[in-house]
Amino acid sequence: MNWMQSWYLPLVDRCLNHGKAIIVGMVTLFVGALLLASTLGAEFIPTLEEGDFAAEVSMAQGTSLTQMVETCTKAEQILKAEFPEIKQVVTRIGSAEIPTDPMPVERADMLIALKPKAEWTSARTKNDLQQRMEEALGVIPGLDVEMSQPIQMRNNELITGIRQDVAVKIYGSDMEVLAEQADRVAQLIRNVDGVGSPYVEKVNGLPQLQVEYNRDALAKYGISVRQANDVLQSAFAGKIAGSVTEENRRFDIVLRIHKDDRDALAYFEDLFVPSPSGVSVPLHQLATISYKEAPAQISHEDGERSIFVGFNVKGRDVGSTVKEIQQLLEGELKMPVGYHYTYGGEFENLQSASRRLAVAIPVALALILLLLYATLKNVRETLFVASAIPLSAIGGIVALWLRGMPLSISAGIGFIALFGVAVLNGIVLVGQFNNLSSPSSQSSNSSSSSQSSSSSISSPSSQSDALRQRILEGCRVRLRPVVMTALVASFGFLPMALSTGDGAEVQRPMATVVIGGLLTATILTLFVIPVIYKTFTNPAKEKKQ
Repeated sequence: MNWMQSWYLPLVDRCLNHGKAIIVGMVTLFVGALLLASTLGAEFIPTLEEGDFAAEVSMAQGTSLTQMVETCTKAEQILKAEFPEIKQVVTRIGSAEIPTDPMPVERADMLIALKPKAEWTSARTKNDLQQRMEEALGVIPGLDVEMSQPIQMRNNELITGIRQDVAVKIYGSDMEVLAEQADRVAQLIRNVDGVGSPYVEKVNGLPQLQVEYNRDALAKYGISVRQANDVLQSAFAGKIAGSVTEENRRFDIVLRIHKDDRDALAYFEDLFVPSPSGVSVPLHQLATISYKEAPAQISHEDGERSIFVGFNVKGRDVGSTVKEIQQLLEGELKMPVGYHYTYGGEFENLQSASRRLAVAIPVALALILLLLYATLKNVRETLFVASAIPLSAIGGIVALWLRGMPLSISAGIGFIALFGVAVLNGIVLVGQFNNLSSPSSQSSNSSSSSQSSSSSISSPSSQSDALRQRILEGCRVRLRPVVMTALVASFGFLPMALSTGDGAEVQRPMATVVIGGLLTATILTLFVIPVIYKTFTNPAKEKKQ
C-alpha cells in the first residue's frame, strides 16, 4: 500500500490541476463506449453448448413412410461412417402414438449423441462440426437438413411455435401467394451473413386426386353426384358387398380397388357408374379426373393465414443478422395489398426482453440514486457518487468488445449488478471527504496527513488549498478499501468469466461485464471522482454551513 500511495497521490494531485479536461475526457470516453456498444450486436441469451446435435430432416410433401425410413437410415449410416465423434444416432419420424409432437411422415428429428469434446478429431468447434455434417448429408437427393441442438430446438418450439432461431412470418389470405412470397424471402435472405439454410414452411405440394364432375353429362344419364361419389368411395375406402360365415363367425366382404392400383388414373377413369336406365357409364364420360397439388396444411395466427421462413443463426448474433435482413427486405420485397410480415423466434424474445430491461435498468438506477441520497442527504454529492455508473459502463462495454461477445440478457443483468457494486467505491471516497470536512476530523488527521504527503503537497494556505488537502487525505485513507472492494468482486466473478463447463455461455457475459466494469470504474473513480468533487464544491459555502 505504501508503494501504491507513493505513485497514486502525486497523480491525483496533478489531476486536480486539470479538472475540466479530465471531466471532458470522461464524458468523451462514455460517449465512445455507447457508440461501441451499438456495434456489438444483440442476442436473447447466449447459445448453450449442449454436447449433442439435433437435425431436423424433411423431404418433399407426400413422401411415403417407407421412403422416409430408407433415407433416414442412409443418413445415419453416412454420419456414423464419416464422424468418429458420434456415439449414437436415433431418428424419430412423424408423430408418435401419443402425438405430443405432431409431424407429417416426411419430417423427422435426428438426435445425434456426441462423445466428449476432448475425443473429437474431425473438427475443433461445434459450428465447424455442424457444417461438416450438413455437407456430408447434402449428397442425399431430396433431403433437407437443418442442424440445431435438442434443448434449443424444443425451447424455440415451445416458446414461439417455431423450431428455428428466427422466423419471418408472412400473413395473408391466399395460400398460393403466401407460398410465393415465402420462397421470395428465402431467396433474398439466403446469402445474408449468419443465416443458415432457410426453411420454408411447406403448405403446398400434397398430391390429391381431384374429380370435377360434368353436370350436363350427369343430367343426360340421370345420375346424381351422390351416386357417382358412392362409386368413388367404394373404389377407395371400400364398400360392403356381402358377408361370409365361417363356423360361428361372420365376416363382411368389402369391395375396393387393390392398393397397388389406386394411384393409376386409368382405373378410376374406367370405373362404371350405373344409371337409372340400367346403362353403366364410364366415369371419364362424367367427370375430369386428375392429380393436382393441394394444400398440405393451413396455419393461422391472430385470425390470419400465415406461413413462415425459419433459419438458425450461425457465427453471428441475432440482433445484427435480423437488422441486416430488415434492411434487405424493406428495399427488395414488395408485397401485395393485404399481406404483411413480422419477425418471430428468438428475435421476438430478444425484443420482449429488451423492453423489460428498458424498464428494469432505469428502475434499478433510480433505486440506487434514492439509496445514495438517503445515505448522503445531499443531491450534489449523490450525483458525485452516481458518476461511478457511467465510468463502470465504459469498462463493461469494452470488455464485451474485447471478448467478441454481443449484448444479451446475461450482460444486461451483469450491468445491473455492476452499477450496484461500482457506487460503493464512490460512497467510500465521498463519505471520507465529508468526514474530513468536520473540524474534529481535520484535527485528528492533521499529523498523519502532513507526514504522508509532505514530499509532494504543500501546507494549505487558503480555503481552496484546504479542500485540496482534504481530498488528497481522503484518497490516501480510502485507497485500500476501494482497491479491496474491486478485487474481491473481480476475483469472485473470475471463475465464471473463464468457465468452460455446462452453462458457461450464460455466465461469461455477466462476469465479463462485472470484471471489466469494475476495472475501469476503480481506476477512473480513484482519479475522476476527486476531480469532480473539487470542481463542483465551493469551499466558501461549506465554511458557512
